[in-house]
Amino acid sequence: MGREQWKKVLVGSAGNMVEWFDWFVYASFATYFAGSFFPSGNPTAQLMNTAGIFAVGFFMRPVGGWLLGRVGDRKGRKAALTLTVSLMSASAVLIAVAPTYGVAGYGGAVVLLIARLLQGLSVGGEYAASATYLTEASSPEKRGFASSFQYVSMTAGQIVGLGLQILLQRTMSDEALHSWGWRIPFIIGALGAAIIFYLRRNMLETDVYEESADADATVGGDDKGTIKALWAHKREAFLVIALTMGGTVAYYTYTTYLTKYLSNSAGLSKETATLVSFCALVVFACLQPVAGALSDRIGRRPLLITFAIGSTFLTVPIMTLLQHAGSFWPALGLSLLALVIVTGYTSINACVKAELFPTGIRALGVALPYAIANALFGGTAEYVALWFKDAGIESGYYWYVAGCAAVSLIVYLSMRETRDIDLNRVKSEETTTETAKQVA
Repeated sequence: MGREQWKKVLVGSAGNMVEWFDWFVYASFATYFAGSFFPSGNPTAQLMNTAGIFAVGFFMRPVGGWLLGRVGDRKGRKAALTLTVSLMSASAVLIAVAPTYGVAGYGGAVVLLIARLLQGLSVGGEYAASATYLTEASSPEKRGFASSFQYVSMTAGQIVGLGLQILLQRTMSDEALHSWGWRIPFIIGALGAAIIFYLRRNMLETDVYEESADADATVGGDDKGTIKALWAHKREAFLVIALTMGGTVAYYTYTTYLTKYLSNSAGLSKETATLVSFCALVVFACLQPVAGALSDRIGRRPLLITFAIGSTFLTVPIMTLLQHAGSFWPALGLSLLALVIVTGYTSINACVKAELFPTGIRALGVALPYAIANALFGGTAEYVALWFKDAGIESGYYWYVAGCAAVSLIVYLSMRETRDIDLNRVKSEETTTETAKQVA
């Protein structure tokens, strides 16, 4: 890739990292602030309450996907990315200053809920705007490699969050962390979002989008970024939901939920569980560009199929063994195995979805179906896991994850390869058809 392409990828990725730092830090610090917003009692019940609010954020993602996807298609990828980071900054500030249950009763939980709704709006648009931007900003033969940096940056956001958690665990008492120390990452997230806002205000628009404004020719004037235009590509939209289902459940199981699972179910200390997640995610982030580059050589489908087969048949044994890992190294080895499998999905899912749609509907086409799938499956994964645990049948969740992957496997086996698709193909086809009509 050329220098300008690298600049676009790096700026887009840096912003994505801060977005997902703010998003994931809620999950990674939930064990510390769960008791601050809900009455004391059953720790699992407190976690279920905070996980429920976490899931509510996902249910705002379809709204954010529709709203910000529309902005991305009509006003440009840059405009959408700037708006998403503004919303995320506001939500981080709200969580940082939210009053506790002892001060305001359930008022603090209401503030927490509002902040998560704003985060849901932001991330609902961020994923699609980022996926579209990174895919369009790269050369055709490097799209898999370039778009893989979306999950590099997403994972980097979580790594920074976990790294900060490890630092705070080692420098603050457990009492201080539960009392007020958990607010520190949200303050840092708000400051980081302000910096990224400045960078995104000065970022470059993608050539593909600029050439298509002319994208009036891709979809047709005022229909850009509308549900009407998306409905014309309903098959691709339903395909995005189906191919996302297994991947998002597996991803959130082995990232955001993993730390809680290791401490709440496997019996590891919070510090050890956090360190396992941190080390596993560092390796996971490094794998993304490797797998993305591989997809540029052999195609997207082989990686997706490998992920789905591995997740379908290995989830139950991996989760069962993790529950009895007992110490750092066995837990790390099993976590790495799971994340290597998930890499087949995460490294390329952004470009696969972007490659399915024409320019004038690409951001909305990725955003809304993906957000719906995440609301139904990714956002509820942690809550479903805790529900199975609370019901005394925790192993039922392992089969749930495997079943979701099996559904996606059927989709991967039947879908077409997208690697060689021209991102401007629809514009060219429609222009050719219109020309033919005029000649006739």
